[in-house]
Amino acid sequence: MRCPFCGHDDTQVKDSRPTEDNTSIRRRRACPNCGGRFTTFERIQMRELTVIKRNGQRASFERDKLARSMAIALRKRPVEPDRVERVINGIVRRLESLGEQEIPSSVVGEMIMEALAGLDSVAYVRFASVYKNFREAKDFEKFIGGLGGDNEEA
Repeated sequence: MRCPFCGHDDTQVKDSRPTEDNTSIRRRRACPNCGGRFTTFERIQMRELTVIKRNGQRASFERDKLARSMAIALRKRPVEPDRVERVINGIVRRLESLGEQEIPSSVVGEMIMEALAGLDSVAYVRFASVYKNFREAKDFEKFIGGLGGDNEEA
C-alpha cells in the first residue's frame, strides 16, 4: 500500500481488526519512510458491477459515489454514521446478490430511496427531488402529498 503522505511503496500494517458489522477489515498502517500513519479498509467485492445510466452510458459501480449521494441527502440530519454505513453495505450486498453484472441506475436509485425513507424523511425528499428531477414547488407538493396520504384539513 502506497503512503498517502510521501508516496513510499511499502507501508507496514500495525493493527488489523474487523469493523463492528464484520463486513470489512480496518487496518492501521505506518510508513517506515516518513513515519506517517493512516487507516485503510478492506472489503469483499463479490463481482464487478456496471451501472447503465438513463442515457445508455455504462460506468463501473462506485461504492463511494453511493455513499456521497447519501451523505448529501443526509447532510445536517440527526442520523448516526454507523446506521448510514450499515445501510450502504446492505445496498451494495443487495446489488451484488442480484446476479447481474449490469444494473440500471434506476434500480440503484430506488434502493437508495427505499433506504433513505427508512432513515430520515427529510433526506428521502431531498434525494427524491434530485432523482425524480423536481422542477417546481408543485412537484414537491405532489410528492409529499403522496407520502403522508390524506394530510389535508377539511
